[in-house]
Amino acid sequence: MKRSFLLVLTVPSVLIALTFFPIENQKKRFHNDTELAYFSQLNNSRQQSSTPQFPNPQIAHFFLPIDSNILFPTSKTCGGCHGHDPLKHALVTTSGDDVNIYDDWRSTMMANSAKDPFWRAKVSHEITVNPGHSKALQDKCTSCHAPAGHYQAKLHDHKEFYLLSDLYADTLGLDGVTCQACHAQSPEHLGDLHSGQLNFDTNYLRVAYGPYEVAFAPPMHNFVGITPIFGGHISDAGLCAGCHTLITNTADNQGNMTGQTFIEQATYHEWLNSRYDEQHSNITCQACHTPKIQDEIIISANYLFLTPKSPFGLHELAGANVTMLNLLKNNREKLNIEAEPQHFDSTIAATLRMLQHKTLDLTLQAGDVNGDSMNFTLLLLNKAGHKFPSGYPSRRAWVEFEVKNEAGQTIFHSGKPNADFSLQDEDANYEPHYNTITSPAQVQIYEMVPVDIWGTFTNVLERGFLPIKDNRLPPQGFKTNDPVYDTTKIINIGQDLDFNRAPDGTEGTGADVLHFRLPNGGYTGKISVSAKVWYQSLPPKWMAPMFAFSTPEIDSFRVMFDAADHFPTLIAEASLDAVFISPVAIKNIQNKGYVKIFPTLTTDGRVYLQPSGNTLIHQVQAWDATGHLVFDKPYDQNHEPVQLPRLSGVYFIRVETSMGRIVQKVVRE
Repeated sequence: MKRSFLLVLTVPSVLIALTFFPIENQKKRFHNDTELAYFSQLNNSRQQSSTPQFPNPQIAHFFLPIDSNILFPTSKTCGGCHGHDPLKHALVTTSGDDVNIYDDWRSTMMANSAKDPFWRAKVSHEITVNPGHSKALQDKCTSCHAPAGHYQAKLHDHKEFYLLSDLYADTLGLDGVTCQACHAQSPEHLGDLHSGQLNFDTNYLRVAYGPYEVAFAPPMHNFVGITPIFGGHISDAGLCAGCHTLITNTADNQGNMTGQTFIEQATYHEWLNSRYDEQHSNITCQACHTPKIQDEIIISANYLFLTPKSPFGLHELAGANVTMLNLLKNNREKLNIEAEPQHFDSTIAATLRMLQHKTLDLTLQAGDVNGDSMNFTLLLLNKAGHKFPSGYPSRRAWVEFEVKNEAGQTIFHSGKPNADFSLQDEDANYEPHYNTITSPAQVQIYEMVPVDIWGTFTNVLERGFLPIKDNRLPPQGFKTNDPVYDTTKIINIGQDLDFNRAPDGTEGTGADVLHFRLPNGGYTGKISVSAKVWYQSLPPKWMAPMFAFSTPEIDSFRVMFDAADHFPTLIAEASLDAVFISPVAIKNIQNKGYVKIFPTLTTDGRVYLQPSGNTLIHQVQAWDATGHLVFDKPYDQNHEPVQLPRLSGVYFIRVETSMGRIVQKVVRE
C-alpha cells in the first residue's frame, strides 16, 4: 500500500518509543538444548558476579561494563562477535568466503558518512554562506550523517544542537551510520518521517531488531546490554525513509527565510512511486543494498553451538559513489579511517557491480541512415528501484554519442568531456532535456538542477527554491498520478512523448528513447556508432562555487579532491559496427508490392523490374555507393533489365512509377 507524503516540519527531531520488551518464555528463543544450557549458565554466573564471564577471552576487550546511559554502542562493540572470525567458523559461506558484517560495513559510505570530507566541506560551505543559520544547519546535517552521536547528545546530554565541533570530539558520532542507527529503529512511524527524524526504541533494554524470528539473545544482552529481537520491519524500505527523504527550508540570497521548502532528495518516495513497491513484487531497498545469499551462516563468532541462519543479508551497502570511495581509501590515515585498503576494494567492486549490472540497460538501433541525414535511437531502461541518478543533487549521468567513419575519424561527437570532466558546450545555467539531438553542442544530461529564487543554478542547498529541471530516469512503474508524485516530479522535459511512456502513451516504462538525427554531409560508406552512459557524483559545476570559499574543511577537501581520480564511472555502453550510409535516400515510399525489383544479390549485374496491377513505370535510375549516377533511362516496356557496371559493390535502384517513387538497395558480387 502506498504511503502518502507527510510534510511535517514541526515534528520533533527526536522521537522516543517507550515500548518495553520483557524477556519471558526464553525457551522459545533457542534452537537447541545447547543454547538453552548456555543461557542458564550465563544467568547463574551473572547473578554471582557483576562482571560478565566471556566464553572467549580474546574478545573481552570489546566489552566494558555496561553503561545503561549509553543508548548506542560503537560499531567496534558489535565487531567483537560480528567481525572476522580467525577460526573461519562464523560469518563464512559454504565455499569459505568471509562475509563478516563488520568488515563489509566499515568501508562503506554509510560507515564513513561522518568522516566524508566532501560532506564536511559542504556543511562548512553552507554555514559560511548563511552564518545566521549555522547551528540549525549543522544540527540538521548531523542527524543523518552522525545519527548515533546526534541522538545520544539529544537524549542523554540534552543538547539543543549537535555541531561539527561536537562531532569531531565524539567517537560515537564519528562512527557514522553505525549498526544501531538502523537496527534500533522502531516500527512505529516507519516511512512517515523525513529529514533526519528517526524514531528509536530507547527502553532500558536497548533492542536490536533483526530479520530472524528466533534469536539467541544472551551474549548480546549480557555483554553489550542490547537485546536482539525479531523485527520484520528491518527489511522494510521505510527504514531508509528518515534520511533518504530530505526537505530543506529555503533562504534568499541575503539569508532571509522565504517560508518555502525545497525537496533536496526523495529516494524513498521514488521507490514508493515504482513497481517495486507493489504488493506482488515488494522489492525493497534492502533487497539490492543488502543482497541476500542462501548459504547457511553462523552469524556470531565465539559460539560453536549456534544454529546457522539463512538467508543472510550481505552488509555491502553498495551505492554509486565510486569516486568518493577511492578518495576515502587513499586518505585513510588523514581521515582516521580504520578500514583497510582491501575492505575498500571489496566495497568498490560491489559498487561497480551495482552500477554496471543492476542500474541501466542500453539498446542502440539504426533507423533511416541514407539520404541527407542518418538516424539512430537509444533506449535507456532504468533497472533501479528509484530514479537514476538519485540522492544528493550533484549526481548526474550523461550520454556520450560518437560516430566514426571507416578510417576511424570522428564525424560526430556529443557529450565529449573536457580534461577536468566538465562537458563541452554545456549551457552555463543548465543543459535542457532533449528528445532529439542534432548537433554536437547538444548533450543529454540526466540530472536534477536546483535554482535559487532568481532562477539561477545554485549548489547552496538552503538557497534551493525549486528544481528547474528533473529529467532523471524514473523507476519502472512510475506514474504522474501517484500520491507521492508531488515530491518526485518530472520537470521541464518538453514534449518528449517517449519519456517513461510506451508507444500507446501508457506511463511507467522507466525508460527514455533518445533520438539522434545527424547530417550526412555527403558521406558514403561504412560507419561505427557508440553510445556510452557515464555517471558523475562530483562534477566541476558543483565543486567550483564551494572552492571559491576557504574554511579548514573546504581547504582540506580541496587538497584531497585535486589529488583524486575524477574519472567518471561508465555505467553502460552499446555500439553498432559497419553501418552503411549514403546520401541517396532509399526509403522515399513504402513499396507495397507495386513493383518487384529482383534479384537483390546479382552476379552478372542484371536487375529486373516487374510492375503489378495498373502500376506504370516511367523512369529507372541507379547510383553506386559513392553517389555517382550509373544508369538513367526511361523504362523499357520490353522488360529489359537494368545493367549495372562490372564493378562489384552496393547500388541503389530508384524507380519512378505512377504510384510514387521506390528505391531498392542491391549488391553486385
